Formats: sequence, structure tokens, C-alpha cells
Amino acid sequence: MNNHPSPPRLLAGCAKVVITDEKAGLANDPLYAKALVLKSGSTTAVLVTVDAVAIAEIGSIQNSYLETIRSRLTDELDIDPARVIVNASHCHGRVCPDIAERTVQAVRDANEALVPVTIGVGTGYEDRISENRRLRLKTGKEADVRHAYALPPDEEVASVGPIDPEIGILRLNRETGQTLAVVYNFAVHPILGVPSGKNTADITGFASQVIEDMISDGAIALFVQGAAGDVNPIWYKDVDHPRDAKTLGNILGLSILEALGKIHDQDSRELNVICQMLQLPRADLSKHIASLEKEQQIHLQRLKGTTLNLKTFVPLIIKHRLSPEYPTYASHRYLHERGAGREDLDLFDEENRRALNAYIDNIHTMEQLTRIQTNINLMKRHQVRFEAEGETIEVEVVGLRIGSFVLVTFPGELSVEIGLCIKQRSPHPHTFVAGVTNGYIYYTPTKAQLENRGNAQEDSDCLVAPEWQALFEQEVTQILERL
Repeated sequence: MNNHPSPPRLLAGCAKVVITDEKAGLANDPLYAKALVLKSGSTTAVLVTVDAVAIAEIGSIQNSYLETIRSRLTDELDIDPARVIVNASHCHGRVCPDIAERTVQAVRDANEALVPVTIGVGTGYEDRISENRRLRLKTGKEADVRHAYALPPDEEVASVGPIDPEIGILRLNRETGQTLAVVYNFAVHPILGVPSGKNTADITGFASQVIEDMISDGAIALFVQGAAGDVNPIWYKDVDHPRDAKTLGNILGLSILEALGKIHDQDSRELNVICQMLQLPRADLSKHIASLEKEQQIHLQRLKGTTLNLKTFVPLIIKHRLSPEYPTYASHRYLHERGAGREDLDLFDEENRRALNAYIDNIHTMEQLTRIQTNINLMKRHQVRFEAEGETIEVEVVGLRIGSFVLVTFPGELSVEIGLCIKQRSPHPHTFVAGVTNGYIYYTPTKAQLENRGNAQEDSDCLVAPEWQALFEQEVTQILERL
């Protein structure tokens, strides 16, 4: 006879509040702070998602935001600060100044609406809306796809990195069978924007709206950003069509709905949160900066004088590409000239070709210089932090288990390979990884990617030394074993 008491029912409540910055002009679609409160016996956990680029450091949310809401929730609802998890979608939407107050309100509303729930855990798949933005070059270096500088020439690109097409899904249903909330984890930078340029929650905002519209019954969809440090939306650099996040968001939302139809409910009552503080080494970037500045001088010396300017280059390159053999005039003029023993046009074309090649070389050098200068500026900013704040940085690593749904979090923009590796090694089949959570420490690339320091944003806009990865993965392994 089993005399062990049954574990308490899992309770959940969910709420959302608009956090759009109304002073930023008319918005294309609303930005939200969404709160999911979970309770099992004496354990309460809070998951908050915000449509913002980050919850500290960059964007409009103040660095005191996380501490403020945790303090308020402790005072008002007696919730352990270590069990409050806040994830930023990393969209570039502009949020209201009183976001802390509105976030607390969302948690308060969710806590007041607690009901018994069953859960469903599963995965979806979507590989059509994202691409790895790091380009492996034939030189052995890597470049990245940004608006801040030009792409490398196509002939220099050897391969691209992976994406993570898996969608991690947690569904919470009321006892009536109606869906209370859907939590989904996916790795992509939601930074495509909308044609109007207005404020937007971007791809994941649209995906969440698709889910909520189709499920109805007041269900709330919460997006949790994954390991998307080097994952862009497709068509990010498109100049032939207006970039529209709604199209990609709709695709993602429909893929989640398809997956939801295959997930079965389970009366799982397990709820556990483990929060660990981890000291990571900061990077001393002085040698990297000096190396890049030396490379910068080499590129400057490669610039050649040329008779052309932009006004003369454009029509001339068109003529030479359109008709390489007879660029200056029609073929019959060349044939007449050659028949008379004259080489005037041929010599003129040869001179122009030399000028074109010199101008094109200058353009490629200028593009390299732009990339180098942009990344030097990033590294110099972080070097100032290194010299002022010391050689280590403290971060939170959190493990959350809800039934068989397992989530590990980190405040950096994790490269996708790190997320894939954690999933593969986890003892839990449904393990998912969230970046940009409980703080923000910029990009956190792999150790191998940091060997490319200065050539891409991820390895330049980075506070940590290469040893960070092993320390983080070791901590995650221990947390996963304890969950």
C-alpha cells in the first residue's frame, strides 16, 4: 500500500499588459509584457516575457528593472526573487517608461487568476524563416550579415553555420480543456521590421497573435527567445522588397499551431526552479584592438588613386558588363577602326578597364574598413568596461522544470551551436535554452567563434573571454542533473 501523499495540483495563471511606448508615435502592433505564474505546493515560479531588445544595458529598459520588479513581487506577493524569470524577445520595439510597474501588474493579475492545469509538452519544426548570419569565408575568417556594413563578395563565402529549427512548446490547459497559455521557445532575431517602419513586436509578436487568435478562449502565447545570437530572419538584407515581419511571424505561428495539435495533455505536477550565480571571465581586448588597427592601416595603404568617381563609374561599369568586347560603341565602329589599322578604341577600353578595376578594389577595401572600424568601436567600448569593472562578471543561470518541460536560461545572446549542444547532452528529452534572460551581457559566442574576434559583431560586441563557454556548460550540466 502506498501511503505517500499525492503531490499538490499544479496551478497556473496568465496575464498580459501593453507596454508600447505611446510617445514613440503610432505603433504597427502592440508590445506586451506577459506573465505566467506557476504554483505547486509551496513552490511558486514566475515567467515573464517582454517585447523588448533586452531588460538591461541596451534599449530603453533601465538596468534597475529586474531588481525593481523582483523586490516588488517579494513585498507584495511573497515570491522568491530567484524564481522570477524574465526573458526579452530581443525585438527592437520601443517600450513605455513605466514598464516595471506594468510588469508587476501583469504578474499580479496572473497570480490572482490561478487555476488547476494540465500540461502538454512537445516540439514543432520551422526551418523557413531563419538563417545563420555568420558567413565562413575561404580565408578562414568569418563575417556576419548586418545592416552596419556590407556583405563580403559572394565568391569569398565558403559556407554558413547552422540554425535550430526546433520549437519548444509548453501548453497549459484548464480542467475544462480550454487552453490557458502556450509557451514557445525558438531561436531567431526578431528584427525584420514592418514596411511602415513603425513600432512593432516583430516576427514573434505576430506569431503569438496568430496562436491567440486561433485558440481564442482568452489564451495567451508567451515567446521565450532561444539561442539566437547568430541567427537572423531570412531576407534581412533584402533591397528589392519591403521587409515585413508579419509574413515570417504568420509562418511561425502556423507551425506552432500544427505542433499543438499533436501534443497530448498530462497531469504532471512537478515544478522546480534552480537559480545559480556564475562568475565568468571578462576579455582583455587590448591586443585584439591593436591587431585590428594594424590591419586597418594595411587596408588604407591598399587604396589606389583612380580617375573615376561614382558618377562616372556607374555608367562605365554598366557598359563594360553589358558588352565586354565593344563597350564604347557598337561593334561595327570597332571593326572599321581595326580595318584601318587603328587601335584607338581598344586602347581606350583597356585604360577604362584598369580604372574600373582600381575603383572596384577601392570599394571592397572601403567595405573592409567599414567592418573593421565598426567592430573596433564595439571592442573599445567593452575594453573600457574591462578596465573599469574588473576581470569577472557575475551572471544568473536558471533551470526551470514544469513536468517534462525543461528550460535553462542565460543573460547573453547565445550562439545557436551552444543551444544545440545543451539540448543534445541533456538527460531530459524536452530541454530548451533561453538567452537574453535575467539580465543582458551582450553576445556570447562559442570559443571557436571568438578566435575570429573583430571580424563579426558576435565576437566583437562581447564582454567575455573564450573560457566562458566551458564554465557555462559545466554549470548547465549540473543544473540539468538536479532538475
